[in-house]
Amino acid sequence: MEPGHTLILLRHAKSDWSGGEPDHERPLAARGHRQAPEAGRWLAAHVDRIDLALVSSAERACRTWSLAAAELDDAPPVRLDDLLYGASGASLLSVVHDLREDLSTVVMVGHNPGLEDLASTLAGTWVPMPTSALAVLTLAGAWAEAGPSSVELRTSGRPPP
Repeated sequence: MEPGHTLILLRHAKSDWSGGEPDHERPLAARGHRQAPEAGRWLAAHVDRIDLALVSSAERACRTWSLAAAELDDAPPVRLDDLLYGASGASLLSVVHDLREDLSTVVMVGHNPGLEDLASTLAGTWVPMPTSALAVLTLAGAWAEAGPSSVELRTSGRPPP
């Protein structure tokens, strides 16, 4: 078992509701195009290494990660996952449980209410996740052991511009 697993939750940046696209295909709004790189710059400044990015297949999540990852010196491999779109906190926890133990730090890019539910369940306290918010959670044990109140919430919130 690798001690010190870190799970970083990133909610997609502000999306654009004006175009009438189906929800899955909704793009980022202008504000979202500003927010996503801010999240990436925060990650570059505060996280040594990310081993994997799990990204919802929704357009707004993919674009958020694309813009955030462009700010990293060494962007991690990306796994697009349809299961992250519209997933409940419990479903997202199942994804965490299935992570390989050799992955020390994983970022999950997705949606509310699932991300907020997952963060709040793991941290044992309410963790608000507005658009572009990050939550950094540290787990001492195996990914499969993650559960209610089993992690330390290191930080959360929207990165400053």
